Amino acid sequence: MSNSAELAPGDDDLLEFLDGPEHHDEIPAHEQQPWRILIVDDDADVHKATELAMQGLQVEGQPLSFLHAESAAQARQVLSAEPDLAVVLLDVVMESEDAGLQLVRFIRDDLKLRAVRIVLRTGQPGYAPEIETVQTYDINDYKTKSELTRTRLYTVLTAAIRSYRQIRALESNRKGLELIVEASTELSRLQGLQRFAEGVVTQLCALLGILPEGLVCARSSADVDDQSRIVAAAGQFSSLINCPLGAVQVTKVRHILTRCLSERQNIYEDGCTCLYFGLSNGRALAAMVDVGRPLDELDQQLLRAFCSNIAVGFENVVLYSQLIDQAYNDQLLHLPNRTRFIELLEQNLKHPDGITLALIDLDDFSDVNDAFGHRFGDQVLQAVVSRLADQLGFNTSMARVAADAFGLMGPNHLVNGDNIRNLFAEPFTVAGERLQLSATTGLVRLTESNSVGSELLLDAQIALKRAKQQHRGSSQYFSAAMGTDARERFKLLKGLRAGFEERRLFVVYQPQVDLVSRQPLGAEALLRWRTAEGQFVPPDQFIPLAEQSGLIISIGDFVLRTACFQLKHLRDLGYQDFRMAVNISLAQFRHPLFIQTVKAALEDSGVPGTSLELEITESMAMEDISLVLRVLADIRSTGASVAIDDFGTGFSSLSQLRQLDVERLKIDRAFVREAQSSNAGSTIAQMVVNLGRGLGMRVIAEGIETEEQCQYLQTLGCHEGQGYLFAKPMMADQLQLWLESGKGEPLQ
Repeated sequence: MSNSAELAPGDDDLLEFLDGPEHHDEIPAHEQQPWRILIVDDDADVHKATELAMQGLQVEGQPLSFLHAESAAQARQVLSAEPDLAVVLLDVVMESEDAGLQLVRFIRDDLKLRAVRIVLRTGQPGYAPEIETVQTYDINDYKTKSELTRTRLYTVLTAAIRSYRQIRALESNRKGLELIVEASTELSRLQGLQRFAEGVVTQLCALLGILPEGLVCARSSADVDDQSRIVAAAGQFSSLINCPLGAVQVTKVRHILTRCLSERQNIYEDGCTCLYFGLSNGRALAAMVDVGRPLDELDQQLLRAFCSNIAVGFENVVLYSQLIDQAYNDQLLHLPNRTRFIELLEQNLKHPDGITLALIDLDDFSDVNDAFGHRFGDQVLQAVVSRLADQLGFNTSMARVAADAFGLMGPNHLVNGDNIRNLFAEPFTVAGERLQLSATTGLVRLTESNSVGSELLLDAQIALKRAKQQHRGSSQYFSAAMGTDARERFKLLKGLRAGFEERRLFVVYQPQVDLVSRQPLGAEALLRWRTAEGQFVPPDQFIPLAEQSGLIISIGDFVLRTACFQLKHLRDLGYQDFRMAVNISLAQFRHPLFIQTVKAALEDSGVPGTSLELEITESMAMEDISLVLRVLADIRSTGASVAIDDFGTGFSSLSQLRQLDVERLKIDRAFVREAQSSNAGSTIAQMVVNLGRGLGMRVIAEGIETEEQCQYLQTLGCHEGQGYLFAKPMMADQLQLWLESGKGEPLQ
């Protein structure tokens, strides 16, 4: 290696040519980033001679900086600690004959350094690597030390550095594209405009290799004068979050964001990068980061790709934000809705002391809508919300949990029945109209309930229902006993649904007889429920639940069809004049398909309508006379007759009763039981009989249990009866046996 110190000065003109048309004076020397070159050689003179030969020279406008290693082992340490090297000038033979080649394998295979260029030098040409080795390990050049004059060494380094720069540019390009893909993936997981915008700043800064210093500004419409707002900010700009763009005091920031939004294009100036994201409906966003340096063409290409990828993400997140807003907020009143309020309840359960939940239901609000229209009704709701907010302040949380019901949560001293009642004491002024409103309230002290989330709201609903049973404008606190009762009812309803689906509901029949001849005239179809455990649930427990839940429609259809098919069976046995009575609930009576259901049952079973009697209660008959008359007319068109059940328990008028023109009145069992024991019971029973006979109706009494009751009713002039005195409700096969036993011979 002795000739290594004799590097020739070379041709300075050639050096100038190789250094290219770079303008070295454009960048001050102290700001130029040098190319870092590692010399690996066991001869100290080689290190000195190489560095001396290259002193003061530049490649591609940047100076050279040398690192030194005197063995392959030392080089491994340097390479592991200093990965950002452009060229390695490597002696082939050092500690061993193949030490240099082993180091090449370490660089390429172990450290995975693909960009660094490797130039092999040797003073012993006999140890030159094979061609396959040079190709396999991407060795840039191989020179004997005697060949490396100053000019040739510079030529080799220039070629290696240019190759290194191209490889690094390709790597940067690929890495940038990978970052864009990764950024898109990461950002797709962020929900909400602010979080997404913050993510854009973070990913953008990572792409440019700078600290997260930036912000995002949003414009909500196509109007350039629209009040744009900072929706995300990081680093030194974090204090600007939620600030209107016009109020931003940093002139540089305000101007570049304004220009970006108005010119609708990316802007690169004064070390800042401002990217434009155009959205639908004229909305737009601008993201600004402080790069601190001019961007080269590669950076700008990557940013253009980034913009085109992220614009779709911005559009999606804006749409998502709108969907979230609609999912969690009431659009009319700008309040949390029921779903969001349940989340707030969950949060407050962490510290429930002294907190009360109120469910406020506006009384008869539907009447306001009917009288003044829905637009006026919306204004009424807005007036109520305004008063609640003004008088209860910011210490409470409020939500719209139903069309005319509000959830309120706050300290006990603010959220209580008296305060809420006082809020409605004064009339509301809406669209020039003074309107007196009242509200009924259910209250739950959070410390007095074991419920969570939606169950708390259910507790409040239970208390509200109790309050409504008192009077309008009242309030009621929830208690554990109320919850137990309500949950038992819910459990019963759940069992009823399952029982109906699993066919554990069935129909029994109680005969109706002529009180004089004791001959059967027909039977009333009655519903029964036997649980999976074999226990019977009384009808007065489960029928109201079925009515409240709407299940009565399906159950009623089942009873009607079952009764009609049983009637068909009896008629086929010869009981041609046998009548079947079926109870109809209010929900069935009001259902638009009710008459179709009756006609279908008659047609499918093959029985005439004249053999069917539908029983409605007195309260149903008197509720909406015009509806009742219309439905009764439709019933008669099928041939079926109508009886008024439980007569005497309601408040029907004689004129209404005459209008109905029904076939039969039924005396409630309570009056039958009391007829002989009290004057009141006797008077009502007598009144019903007289009224029915006077209007040409048949009168039937239910619940007859003794012969004395039967005889007394006969003296009053009652025509028919049913009860345990004659027969208990029985299954279909038992009814047939009862009839065949002679108690009810086929009627001629």
